[in-house]
Amino acid sequence: MTAWGLYSINAEAYEAARLAYELGKTVRAMREGRGWSQNDLAREAGMTQSAVARFEAGGTIPTLPVLERLAHAMDADVEVRLTPRAPAA
Repeated sequence: MTAWGLYSINAEAYEAARLAYELGKTVRAMREGRGWSQNDLAREAGMTQSAVARFEAGGTIPTLPVLERLAHAMDADVEVRLTPRAPAA
């Protein structure tokens, strides 16, 4: 594998971890805004408290079905957006 290939894999892993952390942070803020414990959210979403804790800490990369369950439990919507990048100059 070339150095560029290794860099690309590391950059993708970093971006995935960053997104997982940001999603977890958002869910935690929403949960706390409702005055819910992790147990409350877990019960409403059909998950375990430990799964909610791992998700909020950015320890897992969630699937879309998991995001939908969390969103439904908190009466929220999941939005996935693909935005074209500006062409290189």
